[in-house]
Amino acid sequence: MSSSPAPHGAHASAVPALVVRTAALDSDLPLLDYLPAGPPDSLVSWVRRGEGLIGWGAVLRFRAGGPARFAAAEDWWQAVAARAVVRDEIGLPGSGLLCFGSFPFADDSSEIGHLIVPSTIVGRRDGRTWRTSITLDPQLSPMEVPAGGAQPAPPVDVAFSDGSVSPSDYAHAVGRAVSRIAAGELDKVVLARDLVATSSAPIDSRWLLGRLAERYHNTWVFSVAGLLGATPELLVRRDQGLVSSRVLAGTIRRSGDDAKDLALAASLARSSKDLEEHEYAVRSVAEALAPHCSSMNVPEAPFVLHLPNVMHLATDVVAVAADDASSLSLAAALHPSAAVGGTPNAIAQQVIADLEAMDRGRYAGPVGWMDGRGDGSWGIALRCGVFARDDPGHVRLYAGCGIVAGSDPESELAESAAKLVPMRDALMGTSDNLTPDAPRVS
Repeated sequence: MSSSPAPHGAHASAVPALVVRTAALDSDLPLLDYLPAGPPDSLVSWVRRGEGLIGWGAVLRFRAGGPARFAAAEDWWQAVAARAVVRDEIGLPGSGLLCFGSFPFADDSSEIGHLIVPSTIVGRRDGRTWRTSITLDPQLSPMEVPAGGAQPAPPVDVAFSDGSVSPSDYAHAVGRAVSRIAAGELDKVVLARDLVATSSAPIDSRWLLGRLAERYHNTWVFSVAGLLGATPELLVRRDQGLVSSRVLAGTIRRSGDDAKDLALAASLARSSKDLEEHEYAVRSVAEALAPHCSSMNVPEAPFVLHLPNVMHLATDVVAVAADDASSLSLAAALHPSAAVGGTPNAIAQQVIADLEAMDRGRYAGPVGWMDGRGDGSWGIALRCGVFARDDPGHVRLYAGCGIVAGSDPESELAESAAKLVPMRDALMGTSDNLTPDAPRVS
């Protein structure tokens, strides 16, 4: 069942009443193996290191675009939560009433934001597994153990082609951005490019999720409304009054040689260009959280996060919530951080509009989940692709790089290629040859 967008400030009576039951599930099946076959927009995921949440079906859907998309979604979800009848026998983060969401990066995007309430959710945390059933039926049905779907087949005859932004156009845009930074117009801007993947048959999104989870276990593997990927960046988590965010900015490609990668990691940690880029991103997150939080801890120096294809400078910011702002409201306050937009924010957004030559859609926008109390986790939709609405054999991939005064166009192009590797390899059914080119500091 779908719900049309509720007006801003909608009352609880404008939405149907949901009946929710969560109970223990005695099964050790890998979490993603529970997903049944289905179209890409019918499956949801938020999985890291084998734990998290997956779901399918849609009891309710909400869609909203434009500058008020976050506020409209927040109002609708509060109305849904106010009317829901919840029986939760687990009481862990991710049990009970949940929604999954993803939102476009820009206020003027042609895409819209989505909130989805699945009919079935399977969760796992600290070794405990549960199932949540959500229905409009006032009578709770017996809880059945989900059997999981048949193993997905790999994509067939995948071909890649330039998207809206060709590699040469991207390098040219980076050069123009560096010139504007040198002129003092701004300090940093993030520029993205896209790549189109096509298959001769429908692509099973479960295959992509499984390959990403297998290879990139240190990321959050997500799927919402046909957008899926493996993000290393946690925009915000709110869990019983504790607020946290993982900030990434500053990247170097891995070589595939462990000893050489240690040296590369050390060079990344000393790179003035990357440290400057990282400082902008951390500062933007701390400033956005400050009105809603107290007792904030911002480490003085970043650590190096090692992923199979790249390494990032990373900082984990932790704070105590000082008000009742939900995880979605906090995500809206943080978006877009300097890690995916730039600084100063308003000028960076204009430079993106001037130079990027494409609609990012939901790439680099918030993606994640939220419960009925407003707790939840929201990542930034990175290392991702989005299925064409009417063609499950067509996926558009995205990658972006932070541009500062010391950026080199060819190095940034190489970095963007490295960031496309996770989705490219998942589509090709391989995790080999992750870094075919020589590493470059971006």
